[in-house]
Amino acid sequence: MVAGAASVTSGPWVRSLSAAAVAAGLLLPGLAVPAEAATYYSAPLRTAVRALAVAAEHNAGYDRNRYFGTWLDTNRDCQNTRAEVLLQEAKAAATYTSARRCTVRTGRWVTRWDNRTHTEASAVEIDHTVPVHEAWGSGARSWSQARRVAFYNDLGDGRSLNAQTAALNSAKQAKGPEAWMPPVNKCEYIGNWIAVKIRWGLRADSAEKAALIRWADSCPNVRISVTKA
Repeated sequence: MVAGAASVTSGPWVRSLSAAAVAAGLLLPGLAVPAEAATYYSAPLRTAVRALAVAAEHNAGYDRNRYFGTWLDTNRDCQNTRAEVLLQEAKAAATYTSARRCTVRTGRWVTRWDNRTHTEASAVEIDHTVPVHEAWGSGARSWSQARRVAFYNDLGDGRSLNAQTAALNSAKQAKGPEAWMPPVNKCEYIGNWIAVKIRWGLRADSAEKAALIRWADSCPNVRISVTKA
């Protein structure tokens, strides 16, 4: 069994999102996803990984800014997606850079892929568990612009976006689990990756899926539960 195993079902860290919005197929205010797509998936880890569709990646035409945009403030409270993730994951009360409380300055964050503690918001970056480039090549290139922007700003599942150490985020870049794994909590990472792929209907290439299966077979066979976007 691989060290660092953890449950990867929705758990207490999942972002707040009303049940009504999920049922209606709304990911975030202003970012609508077809209602019929809002289905629920639940299966053991080893079943879930084998259910991933396999297809070669097609990365031609990738342009992150053009096709995915940037952090949004969808509820218009002046806190963008980065700030919302920092506040959701803070282990201590946050402070802000101004009286408007738009930008987080300090708090306490434990980055899961190295178990390091940070007190300055500037010390961490918000990582897409499935990198944006990976998503593009795994199916997002055929999505609508609205769906790609929704993926980029996904606050509907706490496994999609996380505060991580900048150095690890740089080391990971756009790599999948076949090419990069975090130093610790590897089983949690694998479960989160699979959950995000299922949530967004993304495919896996053959090398990626083989690596995911190898890891899943060495990890506890926890249940993966996902509301599809």
